[in-house]
Formats: sequence, structure tokens, C-alpha cells
Amino acid sequence: MDSVASKKPCCERFCEFFKSAKFLIYLGHALSTWGDRMWNFAVAVFLVELYGNSLLLTAVYGLVVAGSVLLLGAIIGDWVDKNPRLKVAQTSLVVQNTAVILCGVLLMAVFQYKDQLSAMYDGWLLTSCYIMVISIANIANLASTAMSITIQRDWVVVVAGDDRSKLADMNATVRIIDQLTNILAPMLVGQIMSFGSHFIGCGFISGWNLFSMCLEYFLLWKVYQKTPALAFKAGQKNTDDQELKHLNVQKEIGNTESPVEGSQLMNEIAEVKKNTSCCYQMAEPIRTFKDGWVAYYNQSIFFAGMSLSFLYMTVLGFDCITTGYAYTQGLNGSVLSLLMGASAISGICGTVAFTWIRKKCGLIRTGFIAGVTQLSCLTLCVASVFAPGSPFDLSVSPFEEVLKHLFGDSSSLPESPTFVPTIEPQIRTNATVFEEAPQVESYMSVSLLFAGVIAARIGLWSFDLTVTQLIQENVIESERGVINGVQNSMNYLLDLLHFIMVILAPNPEAFGLLVIISVSFVAMGHMMYFRFAYKSLRSRLFLFCSPEQKPDPNIPSLSNSV
Repeated sequence: MDSVASKKPCCERFCEFFKSAKFLIYLGHALSTWGDRMWNFAVAVFLVELYGNSLLLTAVYGLVVAGSVLLLGAIIGDWVDKNPRLKVAQTSLVVQNTAVILCGVLLMAVFQYKDQLSAMYDGWLLTSCYIMVISIANIANLASTAMSITIQRDWVVVVAGDDRSKLADMNATVRIIDQLTNILAPMLVGQIMSFGSHFIGCGFISGWNLFSMCLEYFLLWKVYQKTPALAFKAGQKNTDDQELKHLNVQKEIGNTESPVEGSQLMNEIAEVKKNTSCCYQMAEPIRTFKDGWVAYYNQSIFFAGMSLSFLYMTVLGFDCITTGYAYTQGLNGSVLSLLMGASAISGICGTVAFTWIRKKCGLIRTGFIAGVTQLSCLTLCVASVFAPGSPFDLSVSPFEEVLKHLFGDSSSLPESPTFVPTIEPQIRTNATVFEEAPQVESYMSVSLLFAGVIAARIGLWSFDLTVTQLIQENVIESERGVINGVQNSMNYLLDLLHFIMVILAPNPEAFGLLVIISVSFVAMGHMMYFRFAYKSLRSRLFLFCSPEQKPDPNIPSLSNSV
């Protein structure tokens, strides 16, 4: 079959690829991610601009987003599991884009009539607009989470079928699209706002989401048509079965004559009524939340998923925190933009390396190699703490800046350049407030820091793809949504904790301590993965050496992953 395909003309093969479900998923994901990245970058800038260059609204928005995903991640995943794939994807798409459009229109009105709104009802009308913007933007983020779980964690698996190499290639391609749009989309909307205005920026983003929503809706329908397996989904008939059972019980009770049988059927009716009562339905989200976390804990890949979450507890990334610290160490915006480009190239290299190493060594060993690579590179970051030019000084209280904000400046507290991070988990922006960067004696420390961060991206993205595919391969179809929802909640939780850690120690003298803590959490995460890999490989080896041994249901089905 492959030889026949290879004999086809190049034009015909290109046409087949562009019409395939795989390419349509790539195109739809590129459109969706482009809109998401533009909006995530712009909304923080808009909120800072609206509140007089203050980070308050941005911080509130970040906390609302993090809290919502923490509480609703499992519930969103359960909703994804229990409904037809096309309905879930289309509903998430429409809700997400509609929310962004409404938010954009509302922001345009606020920018245009801000003075008039602030004068009405003692400013409460303007405050209500801020609350509506944050609420609608949060709804868009929750819908985006559902869309991500649906496409990247479910549809991609079904389109790839049983071909794990194809699944790895699709995961890698999706991740490359993420990294490219993460750089290019903010650049585009930033230029529009720079040469135009925030009003024009809001209008452009709203118009893009309207256009993108229509095209993505069509692409989803085409992918669904080209992949018949998407029409069949485990776990979506539970509601129908419950209703059918209820009807059968009512039918049987009408025909029964035996007192014993009638008593049994009455008990069944009582149970059905209990399950359909108002109180039971109101408590359903709480049960779903609890059951989702319990199911996540009982997964064979629990330690692999936890290891990925621990990598979010770090200041070693190109977010507002690292950018602020870089400015205190004398790096300007031009140098930082070059470093971000180098980081993107490093991440793409890690994505490409994942597919090659997986073919040579297997999926589990790829994660082990990626973990060792990342930890080795991060040793440069630890060395930067003690290198010449480092502001690291444990004699300076890490709570100095917190005390300044609480009790005001004091002459007894030495002045030092500071940076104030935005509390914004998983939504990376350059909206950072900092004082003028001081002159430093040596750039050795900051050079080692960014060399380690950039080089570690190779191992980071390879490891991320490894854990993603392990979850895809080893979580049953009926639980993919809820498990990935809980995984997202864990990622947000650890990401939020690292921002809290920075708030408690915001001065540059304490940044070295944050680096050491971050590397420690990354090391703990990889230790969890090493434990998972050792147990899985040893179990596989034992089964291969003992043909008469029956597989243990508690051992993950990793025959194709080793």
C-alpha cells in the first residue's frame, strides 16, 4: 500500500495531504491558537491600560482564571466525556469565540466612553464594566480549556488511530504550531496597537474571532466527516441507559404480581428517584469534582502526570517574572526579544528531537532522556546564583518588599531595584512593572541563567510531549476528558504557587533562592517520572521474561511505549 502511495505524483500526494483530516486539524488548531494567543496577550495590556497602568485588574483576572480552572477542570472534562465529540467541539468553539467577541466589543465601548462611564453613578458603572470584562474573559478561557481537551487530547488520538508513530508526529506538529503562534500572534497584535490604538486592537481581535469561528466550525465538521471513528464514543450513553432503566422499571412494576418482586422493583424505583431528585442533581458537580480527582489518583500514569505538573513550579521561563529580573540585571528589551527567539528555536528543536528519540528508544525512555537533559541544563541556572554579577544575598530579608508595601518605606530598609510580577498563570505577557535597570559589574550570572533556561527548553518540550502521549495512550476513552481536566487543574495549581512564592520574595537579592527552589521542584518532578519509568519498564521486562504470566491490570499497557 505504501509503495503504491509513493508512486503517486507529488501534486497528487500534496492534494491528498491538504484534504486529509490530519491537515484540517492542524489548520483548525492554528486558527484557534492564533486567536487565543492574540487575546491572551492583549487582554492583560487592555486591563493595565484601563486601570491607569496598574496591575490590579490583571492580577484579579489571573486569580479568577486560575481559581476557575482549579475548581471546574474536572467538571469540564466530565462534560467532554459524556457528550458527543462534535457537539462538545462546536459548543466550546462557539462559546469561546462569542465570549471574546463580546469582550472585545465591550472593551471598545469602555475605551471610547471611559470618561463618561466614570462620571456616571460615582464610577460604579465603569467598575461593573470591569467586572463584566473579567467574567466574560474567564468564560472564554474555560471554553478554551474544553476545546483544548477535546481536540488535543481526544480527536488527535482518534485521527491517529492505532499508529503511535503518527500520534507522536501529530502531537509534535501541534506543539510546534503552539510555539510559533505564541511568538508571532502577540507581535502582530502588538504592532496593530502600537501603530493604531487599543480601540483598533479590540476591533481587530473581535473581527478575527468572528472570521475564525466560522472557518473552524466548518473544519471541525469536515474532520468529523472524514473520520467515522469520531462518531463512536465510550461513556456517552450513560444518561440514555439511566432513562431506559427508569422506563423499564415503571413497565415492570405495572406487570408484576409477586410481593417479593414488587418490593425489589420498588427499591429500584426509590434509587432512580433518588438519582433524579433535586438535591442529588445539585450535588452532582461536587461528586464529579471528587470522582475526577480520585480517578486521576488511581491512574497508572499518575506519577507521570504529577511530574509534569511539578515543572510549572518554576521561575525559569520567559514570563513576566524572568523578564522583570532580567531588566534589573541590565538587559534591555532588544536583547530579551533575541533571547525569546532563541528559546522558541530551542523548543522547536526539542519537539523535533522527541519524534526521533521516541522511534529509537521508545516513549518511556524518551521521557527519561528528556528529564536528564533538562536537569543537566538547569545546573547552569544554579551556577548563575553564585557566579560573578549575581545579586544573590541571603542577608537581605526576602520579605523586605512585602513589608514596604504593608508599612510604607522606612529609612532602615535599604533601597533596592525591584520588579512586581503579574499574577497570571499560564497566560504569559510582558506586562511587568519595574524600575530603571541598574548598571551591573558583570553579566556572567545573567548569561549563565538564560543559557540554562534556553538549553533546558529542549528537554522540557520533549518531556511535555512524552507525558502528553502517555496520558493519551493509557487513559481509557471514557475518562480522557476528566483526567485531562484534572491534569490542567494540577498545572494551574503549581503555576499559581510559583507566583505566590515570588510575591513572598520579590526582591532581586532573593531571586537566586527562587532559582534553587525552582530547580528542586523540577528535580522532584523528574524523580516522580523516573519512579514511574522504572516500575513500568521492570514490569514489562518481567512479563516478557515470563510468557505464562498473565498481565496485571494495574500495570499500564505500555507494550508500544517501551
